[in-house]
Amino acid sequence: MYKIEKIDGGVCASSGFYSDGVSAGLKAENALDMAFIYSTELCEVASTFTTNKMCAAPIKHFKKYGDFKTNFILINAKNANAMTGKAGIEDIEDILSSVTDKFNSINSPIMSSTGVIGVRVPKKKLIDGALKFDLSKKSSSSASQAIMTTDTYSKEISFKVTLDNSESFNIGAIAKGAGMINPAMATMLCFITTDSNITKSQMQESLDKTVKTTFNAISVDGDTSTNDTVLLLANAKSKVYDKQAFDAALKEVMHFLALEMVRDGEGATKLVTYKISGALNDKEAEIAAKALSDSLLMKTALFGEDPNWGRVASTIGASGVDSNEETLTIKFNDILVYDRGVILFDEEVEKKASEVMKLSKFSISCELGIGEGSFEAYGCDLGYEYVKINADYRT
Repeated sequence: MYKIEKIDGGVCASSGFYSDGVSAGLKAENALDMAFIYSTELCEVASTFTTNKMCAAPIKHFKKYGDFKTNFILINAKNANAMTGKAGIEDIEDILSSVTDKFNSINSPIMSSTGVIGVRVPKKKLIDGALKFDLSKKSSSSASQAIMTTDTYSKEISFKVTLDNSESFNIGAIAKGAGMINPAMATMLCFITTDSNITKSQMQESLDKTVKTTFNAISVDGDTSTNDTVLLLANAKSKVYDKQAFDAALKEVMHFLALEMVRDGEGATKLVTYKISGALNDKEAEIAAKALSDSLLMKTALFGEDPNWGRVASTIGASGVDSNEETLTIKFNDILVYDRGVILFDEEVEKKASEVMKLSKFSISCELGIGEGSFEAYGCDLGYEYVKINADYRT
């Protein structure tokens, strides 16, 4: 067995990791806009990226490396370095070359970006900003602030994992994401560090499994970005690994950050869990749950605090999964509003369901009554503030 306990430190909680944020002049008023994560030891790295075919230059640059170890990530906000062609990759190489010239302890550095698409990065600003880095800093909070775009708060988490024999390892992460969030990765960046003695193949297997029920199960607006990235770095300094414990801790990290992104959805006031059970299989349950989390009609009903169960039923039916009104049940939290062909939505039930809709966090549960498949997806409402933010995004 094992014990997982929350600790402070974010990406610096794991032994040998350092991080900080600086201002490179990309954001107004000298706000933090550039960050680094550094390890004193070379790290195995596992990754997962956007499914958008127009993936950004940092992702293309990463994939050029092939199989490699790294000990450094540079991250910038305000500019996505996407749709910039070969020049975008060359810009990255120039920036990272200046970093390795300055800091000879850095090996095979990685760059990650977020912000506006279709604009070359301000290379000189980024190079000058990187020269401000102090690799002895342990400020995960500053790094998490620096990578924010439309986020209203920074996102970080870390845990200590103790095994039965008292050996332990740490795992921590920072992330950003609030808009362009779709269940196929999102306009999100997540950087996870651990001192666990885990192999690259073990890391990749765990990451691939966990992303399906965390970052790939959330939706703010149904849009998939060009830059979505999750990187997991392990420097093995603890010399400790246990598969069951590591998988559980990684899920804790990624699940927490995924829900924080939905909670911080641009203008969002509701965090909703869509629970599908009784589907033909898990895949059909996933399709139905994601259809609900992605539906604009559902999102606007959430914003209006309207327990419109008809939209729930319609969305499930339109998703194409095997479903039938005679076997379907729908609940708002524990309030049953529709039960296998029987409408229970009288005045009293509507009042109770409306009270649920006023909560900042609740669930909508649908039993399809077809098979054994289940899945949970996570979504938020969509209101005036989302339109305002994205109408003015470039400015």
